[in-house]
Amino acid sequence: YCVEFKTESLSRHCALENRPYARWMQYLREGHVVCVACQPPAMNTDTHRCSGDGHNADGGKILHWEAVGNSQCQGTWKKIRQLEHCSCPLVHSFIFT
Repeated sequence: YCVEFKTESLSRHCALENRPYARWMQYLREGHVVCVACQPPAMNTDTHRCSGDGHNADGGKILHWEAVGNSQCQGTWKKIRQLEHCSCPLVHSFIFT
């Protein structure tokens, strides 16, 4: 499954990232909608959920995220909705880890 979030805030460290494999962090923006896929091995085998997916969180709850590979690139987002069938666009799509 996938979850759509609206980014609320992000640290300035995201824009400063310039390592080739992590340049995607430069494109994160406040107010953008991002789509995050929950796939194995991040998916818990018992609950079939990914940690941090915002399950049971309403749209007003602010949730925290952190980028893999740069713990200083972090921020907050609000859950918009969960999609049982992923249809994430190629841009602004991520995977829970």
